Amino acid sequence: MLGVLRTKEFLSSLPRSVLIGDDIFIPDKVVRKLFRFASLRRSDIFYDLGCGNSSAVAIAAKEFKVKRSVGIEIKKKVAVEARKKIISMDNAQIIMGDIRKASISDATVLFFWFTDPRLIEPMLSRFRNELKNGARVVTILSPPDLMLPVKTEFPFFMFQQPFKYAEQLQEQIEVIFGKPCIDFVESWLMAGKYIDELEVVPGQHHRFVNMFQSMVIWINAWNTGVACEKEIPQPVISYLEILKTFFAIDLSDLILKKNKK
Repeated sequence: MLGVLRTKEFLSSLPRSVLIGDDIFIPDKVVRKLFRFASLRRSDIFYDLGCGNSSAVAIAAKEFKVKRSVGIEIKKKVAVEARKKIISMDNAQIIMGDIRKASISDATVLFFWFTDPRLIEPMLSRFRNELKNGARVVTILSPPDLMLPVKTEFPFFMFQQPFKYAEQLQEQIEVIFGKPCIDFVESWLMAGKYIDELEVVPGQHHRFVNMFQSMVIWINAWNTGVACEKEIPQPVISYLEILKTFFAIDLSDLILKKNKK
């Protein structure tokens, strides 16, 4: 019988790029959905911050015909590969550099999707201080810090300069979901929507990933004090047991008992 893989062991087995949001490839269909969500237009100057080797810069330039499309990538090898996708495009370029230092002041639309506070905090400061009024920042799955979106089509969020911020997490949750808490059902639906919209999970793994992702969402809500439930609900207990029994993954150690109401 396989031993149970505790959460820290499970996370340590994943590539660091997965944990901090690097090198996540976004399918072209999803890129187009994101651009339609952001109302990307010809007059826009688009920046993909940490573009990797995705086709976002090329799609913005060729299909959405933006005024200028710029990708910023810190890894030289990846930047070189990304440049191959925009050969002969006069309105597109890939810059090799650190997004915390590269010039972004002329951007009207920026795609920013990171979970590392070392990137989020300095970039939010730059957005506030350097972007012109009306500039839009779009992201996936969750808002950076306590930013309040001007438009939400989960898992896509859009923020606009001058940016607004919630004073508490409950305020942000209420703006997004219409109430200041998240329950188990919403966690399950959010996970499913995220999986469907990103189109990166094979059908045979959909159920497992939905289960795992919904547990991560709900546990995060519980630990930050925005879960609707006052007690751990039975479905959560059941799914945690399924993950432990059939997949040898134990997420129960993530739940902070001190937050139990």
